[in-house]
Amino acid sequence: MKPALSRRHFALALPSALLVSGCAAPHRGTGRPRDPIVLTLLSHYASGELKTALQGPVDEWNALHDRVKVQTKAVEFTDLLTTFMVRQAAGQGADILHPYCLWNGQLVQAGVLRPAPPEHAEEIRRGYGTAAVGSATVDGNVYGYPTEMQTYALYYNKRLLREAGVDRPPRTWRELEDAAYRTARRDGYGNALVQGFGLSTFDDSTTVGQTLALLNAAGGRFVSADGRRTAIDSPAGRAVFDLERRLVAKGASDPGVNVYNAFASGQVAMVISAGWWTANLKALMGKGYRDVGVAPVPLPEAGGRRATLSTGFMLGVNTASECPREAWEFLRWLNTEKVRGATRMSALQVSVGSLTGRADDMRTLLGAGGDPNLHPFLDALAYAVPEPNVPGAQQAKSLLRKNIEALWTGQQSVDEALRTTRRQVDQEVSLSW
Repeated sequence: MKPALSRRHFALALPSALLVSGCAAPHRGTGRPRDPIVLTLLSHYASGELKTALQGPVDEWNALHDRVKVQTKAVEFTDLLTTFMVRQAAGQGADILHPYCLWNGQLVQAGVLRPAPPEHAEEIRRGYGTAAVGSATVDGNVYGYPTEMQTYALYYNKRLLREAGVDRPPRTWRELEDAAYRTARRDGYGNALVQGFGLSTFDDSTTVGQTLALLNAAGGRFVSADGRRTAIDSPAGRAVFDLERRLVAKGASDPGVNVYNAFASGQVAMVISAGWWTANLKALMGKGYRDVGVAPVPLPEAGGRRATLSTGFMLGVNTASECPREAWEFLRWLNTEKVRGATRMSALQVSVGSLTGRADDMRTLLGAGGDPNLHPFLDALAYAVPEPNVPGAQQAKSLLRKNIEALWTGQQSVDEALRTTRRQVDQEVSLSW
């Protein structure tokens, strides 16, 4: 889903006698009746800094608890959903799962996720923001503790805007277009030297994520409130598609460019993306990161009500786990118990440049000395709209991406893209119920 975003797998070095096959067989190993339960946790933290970040709290739990141990397993994000489904069908599902919240409806429908017990559900509703709770909820039931939470905002290159005579980041779509046209540059052959606004077909985070962030800012939504049909064929959806079509047609955007590399190298003036990118930009840009600013997603008109997209992950318990009580207790410890003013999961996410849905933790951890570019993402927790997680959400997102790309590349008009998206997504969503 995100290029260059580290996802590490932490292989916990427990003694071999403890590496039993999860809670289904807690006394396998030495045969002693006091052998500990070993819970397995399957995530996408397969490499890089998140693997290291996860090691700390898991090590801490295992050092503090004799009866229940946790062993982590990981696969790359692109294999995560398939792994959940295949292992479940084979009777090898992990006790604790870390899904992308977009998949929650599908996983619930397939009988993979266990609803949170009432006391945990209440803790989640009380401790997290509305968008985070919504992403972890399916048909009114909470299924897990929100972890990594991503909101979308406008990244901009201060130097490029300043050189084009733009003295502040845009606050409205008219200002956004004006800044995009003024900063865009091409060579004598028509090749893009600088994109004014970075539209890119590279991945979902740019193609779909920023489109939905603009849609939410315009008061629209992708899927209806009841989850049974698309809602993008609306005045708000048309306005977003019109905006993106103009940016491409007038040369301010070049969808064929990898916006992640291009922004870091000063070849994109503005782009809408999620907060995870800040850590990557720091590493890629070095001193050049001082040119990066972040502002809220521009609104169609001045004075409108702010909104943007949020995506996220959560930790939940498998229906097949034979030790759900112990699994939920570990999740409560990781996600709600405060250490130096914040939960362990919030500290983990901030250490890698990300956020959770616990705004109080984020304010404590970021403080006055934190990266100011993270604060617009923190502020957006209060008004973000969660990505829809109905049973057919993953396929619906893929269909939307294809139609957006067809619009950008001139294969479809705005009318055609809206009609095709509505027909395809309505069919997909209806089949999922």
